[in-house]
Amino acid sequence: MKPPIFIIIMSTVISGTMIVLTSSHWMLTWIGFEMNMLAMIPILMKKFNPRAMEASTKYFLMQATASMLLMMGITINLLHSGQWTILNNLNPTASTLMTIALAMKLGLAPFHFWVPEVTQGISLSSGMILLTWQKIAPLSVLYQISPSINPNLLLLMAMLSVLVGGWGGLNQTQLRKILAYSSIAHMGWMSAILIYNPTMMILNLIIYIMMTLSTFMLFMHNSATTTLTLSQTWNKMPLITSLILMLMLSLGGLPPLSGFIPKWMIIQELTKNEMIIMPTFLAITALLNLYFYMRLTYATALTMFPSTNNMKMKWQFESTKKMILLPPLIVMSTMLIPLAPMFSILE
Repeated sequence: MKPPIFIIIMSTVISGTMIVLTSSHWMLTWIGFEMNMLAMIPILMKKFNPRAMEASTKYFLMQATASMLLMMGITINLLHSGQWTILNNLNPTASTLMTIALAMKLGLAPFHFWVPEVTQGISLSSGMILLTWQKIAPLSVLYQISPSINPNLLLLMAMLSVLVGGWGGLNQTQLRKILAYSSIAHMGWMSAILIYNPTMMILNLIIYIMMTLSTFMLFMHNSATTTLTLSQTWNKMPLITSLILMLMLSLGGLPPLSGFIPKWMIIQELTKNEMIIMPTFLAITALLNLYFYMRLTYATALTMFPSTNNMKMKWQFESTKKMILLPPLIVMSTMLIPLAPMFSILE
């Protein structure tokens, strides 16, 4: 894709999300979602091949269905209350419809089937945008309507999402699919806390976006798409293998890494709200995620796979891909735990 065209399309995606973030009128929010979706499709088809075409079609169909449901919810709410503002209390039917529509846009279970398929069919850079930037707009709307969401519906979707996100990634060897399932699980954690403490959801989103960006950037730097390509990086770039190890453990939520902060805060917040089963369930399903992250770290950093190279000199070409902002992102994705007391003020 030529740079001027890419800049125009990216600015449309960004402005679509910004319109959703800043509008207090349902119609404008819906228009923002539409702009965002239609500009996202050429980004998904950046590398034009049948897989990308199929992925973009799936993405379009899911997002268009979700937009239609969202519009239906908005219309029902308009007929019921006579106004377009987002922040007034919603009609229960409209609220349920909107929650389902936004869950489809986010890829929460049971509407998650498109996420791994679409992510696998597109390039790493498009996948990075799909799993980070594209989550901001729907979550911002959920944040705004959180007082009138049906808690049972959202908690059911949260439980299903962490379960699917854990189970789905277990047998995968494709890195993009693993990251897609990881994204589904993280969305489950966010929707679990959304009703009780929406600010905590924002904190989780920010840390999730930083970790996912860093992971995708490292994979792009290596041009790695499968566990096999990742397992040969020790020979080429030993530093990157240790960075991937840190990031994977952080994504799994192990202390003392950044990924532990949102899990800790969410479990604490849920227990404060007299819930025992939900946080226990979340913590147990997090182990499933940890298992497939550990598989990646094992393949990358803990084993020396047989390499075709017996010489001690460097023999591969240096990667020419410049990943800007990677060092600060990696630091923030792994070393934020000393700031935890500051985050706990958000509660």
